[in-house]
Amino acid sequence: MEVREAIENAKENDQIAFNFLLDTYWNMVYGFQLKRTQNENDAEDITIQTFSKAFDKIHSYNDKYEFSTWLITISKNIHIDLLRKQKSTISHSSPTDEDSEYYSVIDESPSPEDKLIKKQNLDKLLRDIKKLKPHYQEVINLRYFQEMTYKEISEKLDEPINNVKVKLLRAKKLLSEIIKET
Repeated sequence: MEVREAIENAKENDQIAFNFLLDTYWNMVYGFQLKRTQNENDAEDITIQTFSKAFDKIHSYNDKYEFSTWLITISKNIHIDLLRKQKSTISHSSPTDEDSEYYSVIDESPSPEDKLIKKQNLDKLLRDIKKLKPHYQEVINLRYFQEMTYKEISEKLDEPINNVKVKLLRAKKLLSEIIKET
């Protein structure tokens, strides 16, 4: 079975086609997430969620694009969503006894050394970002420092969302090249 045929069959809820696509792309998506998360369990969970979401939304797949790219995009977005959720939750442990009204709060604040290293890294990153053209600096700032969604950036810059995505992708590529040089 070839990929295009499997996709068409999957759109008709053919379980064999789903299995074929899963077997064909599992290692690629899992490897991608393993590099991002540095954790086998997290990579596996995100990969499972990726295929689940992809199979639920298989009818929205546009065959003008590579299926692998579509899967990686879904996977990346799931990972970003999980990071945002983790960032917004407050860590705490359960009470030590049933009568206790107090909870132990885990101190996750960075040490003075961690703060210094983070500041130095951030300063270097900001210097590297300033080497980019102003419109690239702006999209990086809006996306990663102000944590705006693509839609919000699109509205703020009054540009189509696809232009924002391409501009951000280009900015990241140029920034990566600058970082490698230094």
